[in-house]
Amino acid sequence: MQASRHFTYQLENYTGLPVVAQERDACGVGLLAQLKRPPNHNLIVQALQCLTCMEHRGACSADRDSGDGAGITTQIPWELFSDTIDQHDLSNRNDIGVAMVFFSQEHTEKLESVFNLVLQDHNITLLGWRIVPTIDEVLGNQAKKNKPVIKQCFVRLDSTNRNNHENTLFAVRKKIDRTIAESYESISHDFYICSFSTRIIVYKGMLRSAVLGQFYQDLYNPKYKSKFAIYHRRFSTNTMPKWPLAQPMRFIAHNGEINTLLGNLNWMKSRESLLTHQNLEYDADSVDSVVNYENSDSANLDASVELLIASGMSPEEALMILIPEAYKNQPALDKYPAITDFYEYYSHLQESWDGPALVVFTDGKKVGATLDRNGLRPARYCITNDDLLIISSETGVVEILPENVKAKGRLGPGQMLSADLENDEILDNWTIKNKIANKSPYGQWLKQYKITLQRQSYLEDENVDSLTMMQLHTAFGYSSEDVELVIEHMATSAKEPTFCMGDDIPLAILSSKPHILYDYFKQRFAQVTNPAIDPLRESLVMSLGINLGPKGNFLSPTSKMARSVYLSSPVINENELKELCMLKFAHITINTSFISTGDTTEASIKINAICQEAMDAAKNGIEIIILSDKLDKVLKNNLFIPPLLIVGAVHHNLIKHNLRHRVSIVVETAQCWSTHHFACLIGYGASAICPYLAFKTSRQWWHQTRTQKLMKNGKIPPLSLSEAQNNYRTAIETGLLKILSKMGISLISSYHGAQIFEILGLGPQVVDLAFRGTVSRVAGMNLIELMEEVQSTHDKAFITDFPKKLPNLGYVQYRPGAEYHVNNPEMSKTLHKAVRSQDNAIYMKYKALLDNRPPTSLRDLLVLESKKPPISIDKVEPVESILARFCTGGMSLGALSRETHETLAVAMNRIGGKSNSGEGGEDPKRFTKVSKVNALGVTEEFPHLKGLKNNDLANSSIKQIASGRFGVTPEYLMSGEQLEIKIAQGAKPGEGGQLPGKKVSPYIAELRNCKPGVTLISPPPHHDIYSIEDLSQLIFDLHQINPNAKVSVKLVSEIGIGTIAAGVAKGNADIIQISGHDGGTGASPLSSIKHAGSPWELGLTEVHHLLCKNHLRDRVVLRVDGGLRTGLDIILAAAMGAEEFGFGTIAMIATGCVMARICHTNNCPVGVATQRQDLRNRYPGIPADLVNFFVFVAEEIRVELANLGYSKLDHLIGSLDLLKVNQEVSLAKTRNLKIGSLFYESLDLPDLVLGSRDKPHQNGPVLDDELLADPAIIEAITKQKDISKQIKIVNTNRSVGARISGKIAKMYGNKGFAGNINLTFSGSAGQSYGAFLSQGLNFTLLGEANDYVGKGINGGELIIKPEQGITYAPSEQVIIGNTCLYGATGGYLFANGQAGERFAVRNSLAHAVVEGTGDHACEYMTGGVVVVIGPSGRNIGAGMTGGIGYFLDEDNSLMAKINNEIVKTQKISTHEGEQQLKGLLEMHVNKTNSPKAKLILQEWSKFLPLFWQVVPPAEVDTPLTNIAFSSYKSLI
Repeated sequence: MQASRHFTYQLENYTGLPVVAQERDACGVGLLAQLKRPPNHNLIVQALQCLTCMEHRGACSADRDSGDGAGITTQIPWELFSDTIDQHDLSNRNDIGVAMVFFSQEHTEKLESVFNLVLQDHNITLLGWRIVPTIDEVLGNQAKKNKPVIKQCFVRLDSTNRNNHENTLFAVRKKIDRTIAESYESISHDFYICSFSTRIIVYKGMLRSAVLGQFYQDLYNPKYKSKFAIYHRRFSTNTMPKWPLAQPMRFIAHNGEINTLLGNLNWMKSRESLLTHQNLEYDADSVDSVVNYENSDSANLDASVELLIASGMSPEEALMILIPEAYKNQPALDKYPAITDFYEYYSHLQESWDGPALVVFTDGKKVGATLDRNGLRPARYCITNDDLLIISSETGVVEILPENVKAKGRLGPGQMLSADLENDEILDNWTIKNKIANKSPYGQWLKQYKITLQRQSYLEDENVDSLTMMQLHTAFGYSSEDVELVIEHMATSAKEPTFCMGDDIPLAILSSKPHILYDYFKQRFAQVTNPAIDPLRESLVMSLGINLGPKGNFLSPTSKMARSVYLSSPVINENELKELCMLKFAHITINTSFISTGDTTEASIKINAICQEAMDAAKNGIEIIILSDKLDKVLKNNLFIPPLLIVGAVHHNLIKHNLRHRVSIVVETAQCWSTHHFACLIGYGASAICPYLAFKTSRQWWHQTRTQKLMKNGKIPPLSLSEAQNNYRTAIETGLLKILSKMGISLISSYHGAQIFEILGLGPQVVDLAFRGTVSRVAGMNLIELMEEVQSTHDKAFITDFPKKLPNLGYVQYRPGAEYHVNNPEMSKTLHKAVRSQDNAIYMKYKALLDNRPPTSLRDLLVLESKKPPISIDKVEPVESILARFCTGGMSLGALSRETHETLAVAMNRIGGKSNSGEGGEDPKRFTKVSKVNALGVTEEFPHLKGLKNNDLANSSIKQIASGRFGVTPEYLMSGEQLEIKIAQGAKPGEGGQLPGKKVSPYIAELRNCKPGVTLISPPPHHDIYSIEDLSQLIFDLHQINPNAKVSVKLVSEIGIGTIAAGVAKGNADIIQISGHDGGTGASPLSSIKHAGSPWELGLTEVHHLLCKNHLRDRVVLRVDGGLRTGLDIILAAAMGAEEFGFGTIAMIATGCVMARICHTNNCPVGVATQRQDLRNRYPGIPADLVNFFVFVAEEIRVELANLGYSKLDHLIGSLDLLKVNQEVSLAKTRNLKIGSLFYESLDLPDLVLGSRDKPHQNGPVLDDELLADPAIIEAITKQKDISKQIKIVNTNRSVGARISGKIAKMYGNKGFAGNINLTFSGSAGQSYGAFLSQGLNFTLLGEANDYVGKGINGGELIIKPEQGITYAPSEQVIIGNTCLYGATGGYLFANGQAGERFAVRNSLAHAVVEGTGDHACEYMTGGVVVVIGPSGRNIGAGMTGGIGYFLDEDNSLMAKINNEIVKTQKISTHEGEQQLKGLLEMHVNKTNSPKAKLILQEWSKFLPLFWQVVPPAEVDTPLTNIAFSSYKSLI
């Protein structure tokens, strides 16, 4: 069997394939290959040392000893097996195969017999079995329990068919797997063949890196020899790691996450019947079940690679097809058109396995590595003079003498490097790809057969009859908000509408109001195990292009398989649909409406009939199926099947019958107008959508007299009718890219059919019919109930008293009589009265309004029932201990006014709770207590605040570290009791923050180190948290700088969050926060607010359950937030596992917010969410208001605890047995909601024992502690002296300098230290070298460094140069890793070598000189200066709003690499600019002795004209960039 995932939940609790969400991992991975020498044992020893150097990139299980997995792949060590194999056989070793097998402890003999029988069937001679010698004592307890019997099987194959031995063993292994699965299903999951080959062997297990060689005694046997080794250390968020899940797999070792997995599996399944090749003809069963829905992403990718290799492809070609690079907008490929043609050809036949990935591969003949299209995994390489190739996640894992180094570099995005073991040569990226791409004339084939559907003009029909449009809108479920807030906004601005304050209406399944089918789907998003990507600044790696037409057998490519229609976007207009039908592709249009007579089975009959018609069409040569609900006229009894339902049904039915590859599905529909609708249709199989009614609505809007007047008056920009429709389409396309990116997916072709959604409110019947594989945890409506809702909506179009205006259902904005909003005016006013009067009776009215609301959240369907008798309230813990559990949400200063932000902080500090800074930084003035408060509650220190008391403190206890890194300085980090890593935000998970320019006042700009008035868009969380091991590193960084602060990680609820939380717990976090989908926000796309994330009730119970079950629960505190408003909410959350509780929107309401819902406009009428001084002056809140609210809530909790018989909230945490379904609540839409999934398996959980977790987790022994133990360094810090030291450093020394910086910042702040601590390090520095470095710390590194050098540097100096004795040119080699200077707020960096990807992202004040960079340099930069005197990658200056870049362009290639959206690029025009550049280069020479910089300065007149100055708008009118502002008339 292949590596099967651990089923965390019982399948009956969920509909679909929860398994797809429950296996996540990330890792350290690498290879060694020794060319031009015979196999040797020293290479194995080196590989094991490399693994040990990677231990920090892995994780352990709850016993802290059983590793998540470690392993090694090598050549077969024939000399080692000389005692097992007869010498005669050994002399013919090319005909001998070796299998490495895991057997279950009890059934070894049975399984061996199956093995033997299959070998006999294939005429393969069994030579014998060998028990692999192991030492079990080195295993952790969990690994011992799961340990398999490990044996090796030796076989002899027929020498006459030597070239096909590997394929024979492939077929044999598949047959053995299949036979055991069929004969012994119950034990088949415990059987696994690690490898079966004549060339390679895999040793792996549930081990820590350091003990792999101790456990497998073979590995340290001198007879174990190989020319290469692949190694892998696993960090799994799968909470119950198993031996087979360790890597390497059979052909690859994978560090990453395949985000498109379910789509990849569906498409591969659908084409399995098509896949044939002459190499596989003798055993056609080999291609049956290539992939397996129960297997991990790595196992399925490995299986797909294996199939392609079996068909005769090299591993390089297989991976070029499966994980293609971003070949469009790539200037480097201009020289290699054949490579582009190769990718273009296969883009139609095989959708990309998309996601961050470093894949190391081998087939025994070649060994190499490739990186994903985004370069979201580190991959450093070194080539030595004695022909050793090293590729690894980190540099410094093998000790190499400086004089032996031939070259050092890194794999860039989409790049590949390999070693040919047979010919003893190293092959570079372009050599590999160009050779493969020229195997066939792909360009010629494309020219002959591929058609591009050209954009067509838009319809320009006259104004449509308004009554007809009203009927159409009503029948298909539009409301006036959909037309006015969504479609008309898009037609006006070409942008999605932005909104604020989150989603506070009932879930669609709980609502009594009608909803369309899309509203039951929640978009999933990337967090922790894989990063979201950036559609705004990194769009060059993204594409909406999609191909239509039948897909051929890519194992045997032919010219005719290039036959396809290319669409640049899946959104097509009416004329494009017409043009598509005129192309030479057989098509059929199937209408999806039917005559309704009231029979409840009609819909089911119609769906089946359409599925059958589509199936017949596919069998009969139809290539494009158009599903259309368009009729000449909408009639009362003409009901339509919702387009999403019929698309999913047809898609899955074709997959089931192995026909899906033959046809493409196009949808022509009226019921599709928002980005979420398009995403759903594409996600469930549609290749293109023509939203004819949305386009018609845009035309109707344009024709309206009011619209024409607005254009005439200049209120909206003047638009033609075509421009209005094109704006709508542009907005949809931009929104689709945003939806793809939040899941970390780059290509719409990979999103196509990937089903990356969670369902809330549909039952098994509907899910099995159309959405198979999608998780629906609470079940819900069956098909009859769903169609009743469709019928109800449709019937409103034909009522007698038809309204003159489309109704406003109030789904977005509150409207009396429309949909219920929790944050309604009556609730807000009642709460204001209660907190201002301190009147408990009014608070009880507020509570009653919420307790008696219509069902809105899942918890509204529950009641608490305790078997304990009530107790006296006097026996219940005091209010103070409950208040300490309360926190406010992460609302930034900038989104909120200064008054609001500081009032919240003062109030929380008064009650012993915690306020959260949000991501906007914080004024150091707030870190000390308030004094000299007058009788009016005012002080000169904070004159804008009211209601203060002496000793109040406005410092936020929780300091947030978000992707924007605004104001994250050493002093800021040392001022927090907790440091919160914001992975996602409830209102817009998978997206970065945004602060409109009008809210960036001079004060806000000062705190954020940016320019006033410039809009700030934070990147999505990916720059230093690509994966779980990178998040673990950031947790390490924060524990390093402030060991007294707890580190929290903020996640958003979604399916699979339990496995993510397990990884976060293993990553050493102290607190995990689970946010619900309904959290507030200052500004977010409306579709994100409405359609992303899930209720916290689902996320919290899943996380609590998994952590308990896997003995990790006591490692972390669980906090929950999202719509908490009453004491009852707190009790329910506590019973589900929460210990701390966050309040966001309601805390703002308590201090004066009136829910005007215009936060994003800077026009808040009561000064809560604005930077306008006139409006801030109206702010009514005082700290006592919030204190009063929380006291009310705490007292309510005490009453609830007394009634339930509990004296402490602690005793109730995780008491899921208290939760019962409220039988008195009836829902309007269904009786089939299964809310019991909230407390599944609760009785099986071990007793929860949560000991004291007052102290934060520690990093263990670190180099900084050794340095701080040096009395001379301590004296230099305390007495502000100068000191110099020399220290040896290795790659396991991480975050060096951070703890020293923290100590200095705690004593002196950011700028107060006057001493100089000069430390010179020798060796390879680990990750985050020089992180958060503070003023006075000057580090010189002789060697090289890994990722995140200078992360958050605030002062001081980092100098990095090669060791003495090198023979290579430093400027041509990589010396530091990816994402260096991320979030820098000061200081200097001089690197005598090249940097990796994402250099100086969000740099705000640092000055740096490097000798080359990868892609995305200076992205989101807001200040500082960057000088690059070597080659640069693509996308320079994307999102750069401040600071200046100087880039040397020696080959005239730079301009194609600049992102010109914001910055302009010019030659240096002023003396000041020249002097700034020259001064930094002179410093660079002085610090590093750089030969390249010396040459530039020596030949200044030659090199100065070769520099480009990258200038954002904020820097245009300065002496550095503009001669008009210069003190000199010219450069000379």
